[in-house]
Amino acid sequence: MASIPFPKKKVPRETAIEQLAVLERTYPHAVTALNYENDFQLLVAVILSAQCTDARVNMTTPALFAKYPTPQKLAVADQSAVEKIIKSCGFFRMKARNIINCARDVAERFGGVVPRDREDLESLAGVGRKTASVVMAAAFQEAALAVDTHVFRVSHRLGITLGKTPRQVEDDLTALLPKSKWGDATHWLIMHGRAICKAPTPQCARCPVNEKCPTPAIISRMLTARVRAGGSAVQARRRKPAASKAKKR
Repeated sequence: MASIPFPKKKVPRETAIEQLAVLERTYPHAVTALNYENDFQLLVAVILSAQCTDARVNMTTPALFAKYPTPQKLAVADQSAVEKIIKSCGFFRMKARNIINCARDVAERFGGVVPRDREDLESLAGVGRKTASVVMAAAFQEAALAVDTHVFRVSHRLGITLGKTPRQVEDDLTALLPKSKWGDATHWLIMHGRAICKAPTPQCARCPVNEKCPTPAIISRMLTARVRAGGSAVQARRRKPAASKAKKR
């Protein structure tokens, strides 16, 4: 199937709130899939998870943390040695540089303790708003909603947002939820994106939000247009032989 376009208008606010409530009931125990034992490990794991699956990161970090268990150890690591460990995570040269520099920031500027303030977190090497939000919510139970590719895709397909940027999507989502649920909502949407609302093709027949979601109608129109186009193509092929015979006569 061709790429499914996002809805062109938002669903009503009441519908959006109902959709999120359904996801909350569907994924009541949703948490980050990354494995970690402390705040620093979580921070490094989230940096590594960019453009990489959490499963792959979880396969990589045990060896990394065994060799570099603290910010101080990782801060003085040889980059090529780190690259060899994390190579399977993709973009390994950039990520190795980022986690080493991030560890150095934590060790030198924050006494080896991961900061909990957003501004401080975003000042660390390799840490943007999404990474900071994940760490704030998971490590410190601060009100923060992280927008990754799953959150971006699912919230658009549900018609909750028309935002062009992750920050616009974040603002639309947080406007619908109490602060106490921002962190959890990140995981509802991520789990739904992995389990059902997949890219490129969502499994709408299994979706608990199906009846409240505008995307099934979009897919239906796409399929109808494809059937019609296919029928037109068949008719065109059937007419060609007749035209060819007439020409020979």
